[in-house]
Amino acid sequence: MIRFLWLTLGLISLVIGLIGAIVPLVPTVPLMLLAAFFFAKSSERLHNWLITHPRFGTAIQDWQEHRAISKRAKIAASISILMAFAFSVIISLPVKLLAIQAATLIAVSIFIWTRPNS
Repeated sequence: MIRFLWLTLGLISLVIGLIGAIVPLVPTVPLMLLAAFFFAKSSERLHNWLITHPRFGTAIQDWQEHRAISKRAKIAASISILMAFAFSVIISLPVKLLAIQAATLIAVSIFIWTRPNS
């Protein structure tokens, strides 16, 4: 039963991550990392498929082995963060929400940029 739960969570993460590969501002790699985690607990076949995937495998392996993020991914994440915040300003979100969003996005940016480059 637990294995089925891990598998279901892995498939959900995978699907949302794949949507993120097409839809801007939906995080792809973090969801693929989550899917890899869930698949490691539920399906060796899906886990191996994901970590050897030509598009996502390298980022997953870099994270699992070295806790590293590629410079290209860091730049893409930073651009997405700026776009999300700019959109929030453009649609005139309340100042309190902008402050919460800014604090969160700054913390995420610090986390991303303090990881080693892969």
